[in-house]
Amino acid sequence: MSSYKAIIVEKKDGVMKIILNRPKVLNAINTELIMDLNHALNEANKDRDVRVVVITGAGDRAFSAGADISSFMELKSVVEAREFARKGFEMVIKRIESIGKPVVAMVNGLALGGGCELAMACDIIIASDNAVFGQPEINVGVLPGWGGMSRLARLVGIHKAKELTFTGDLISASEAEKIGLVNRVVSPEKLEEEVMKIANRLKDKSPIALQIAKETINRSFAPDVDDIIMRDVDAFAAMFSTEDSKEGVKAFLEKRKPEFKGK
Repeated sequence: MSSYKAIIVEKKDGVMKIILNRPKVLNAINTELIMDLNHALNEANKDRDVRVVVITGAGDRAFSAGADISSFMELKSVVEAREFARKGFEMVIKRIESIGKPVVAMVNGLALGGGCELAMACDIIIASDNAVFGQPEINVGVLPGWGGMSRLARLVGIHKAKELTFTGDLISASEAEKIGLVNRVVSPEKLEEEVMKIANRLKDKSPIALQIAKETINRSFAPDVDDIIMRDVDAFAAMFSTEDSKEGVKAFLEKRKPEFKGK
């Protein structure tokens, strides 16, 4: 098996478990983690012994708290911001959707920003009752860049998606289940057991039937999903031409309230 720096990969009885392994920064997503995750997903897709993929975060505080905000300071132009978002979308989000096997998100703690987008890209989401979901990007003057706006609208409805995106509010696991964002919520001590119960059921199904079912449902639900999500990528990139985005990121890193001026 390949050697990874930002994730841990475990294979057992037909299930590949991918653990985002940056617990000191709440499993924040950086370039290294994107590359590792893409490699692991490609490995899972090629390995005939792997029937189901489970993605989770190291520790019990976070699935992933989102993009590593400090990396935004390195984006000097709209072109660089678009490339940053496009690469993450194609290597992680699109890869999860295109892999011909079920992918289950095991959400243990915070799933915010890019972490929430990562969970939403999975086929099934099981969360512990201490999980928290949200797209808080607007609080630092940017927007979700991996399809978080369009995907959220398809999952929970346009008005709830607007509320969550406009306010940047965080919601509990029980609220996420109520609005259809997650499939099931269980206690933290039962989380892995519940996920493995589902994974073990799925791995006994016909791999071909699962692959075709996944492709068919994805296509029928959103035939032009790539075009739709690329609009999110463009919206994310456009924000990096604004003074508000620079102020928001700077304020976040300085742990103060931003002063947005609409410029």
